[in-house]
Amino acid sequence: MCVLFIAKNVSTQYPLIIIANRDEFYQRPAKPIAHWQDSPIVAGLDLEAGGTWLGVTAAGKISALTNIRDPKSLKNNAQSRGELVTSFLVCDQTLAIFKSQLQTSAASYNGYNLLFGDKDNLQVFHSATQRFTTVNAGIHGLSNAQLNSPWPKVTLGKQLLTDYLINTRRVCADELVELLRNNIQAPDQSLPDTGIPLTIERALSPLFINSTENNYGTRCTSVLLFSPTGGISFHEVSYDAQGEVSGKKQITL
Repeated sequence: MCVLFIAKNVSTQYPLIIIANRDEFYQRPAKPIAHWQDSPIVAGLDLEAGGTWLGVTAAGKISALTNIRDPKSLKNNAQSRGELVTSFLVCDQTLAIFKSQLQTSAASYNGYNLLFGDKDNLQVFHSATQRFTTVNAGIHGLSNAQLNSPWPKVTLGKQLLTDYLINTRRVCADELVELLRNNIQAPDQSLPDTGIPLTIERALSPLFINSTENNYGTRCTSVLLFSPTGGISFHEVSYDAQGEVSGKKQITL
């Protein structure tokens, strides 16, 4: 998961809205969202490492992952970060114990942000600083730095989501998907300096990535809609290596 946006207590129709793009190498196999067998998890499945990037449960637990872009700190023997999402969704420990375990185990993984909680209490753990941030009411964006870091794609996505929610009478999942199909590259002077070549930084700057020369791009867009009565609607649109829609799925909880 490379970019996600949260609208908390902005829409009366849906008190919590999460929209996200998962960016990954095209050759890495994955399955679309589904009810996991013998598990409360509803999520896509990374077939390479067995974890996921974004998931929910019928009880209303939420978890999602973005990587921290810091190539100089990458470890070859790190544990898969996708297991962090599933660990939260299935854990029966107190929130305090789970948070303590995140801090204790952070060095075992390459850098990450973990969004976790429920519609009333969402937090983000930033592993590089080992700090927790509460997601308050409003529009928030999370990419490969800290929550609401002003990267061009984060700033653009927050503005697009704000404008949409202000101007629409009824939230539509398909329209939210289209917001994240924006493929405009940011100007070079606005790009963050994360230690990767400028050509790659430029290719990764849009909300929707289709970098065939790097065999990397947006693999799916997810929309999570949480109703005032506790219902959850999970929408996912998958894309092929040409950036074209290859599948759609919806699960209602």
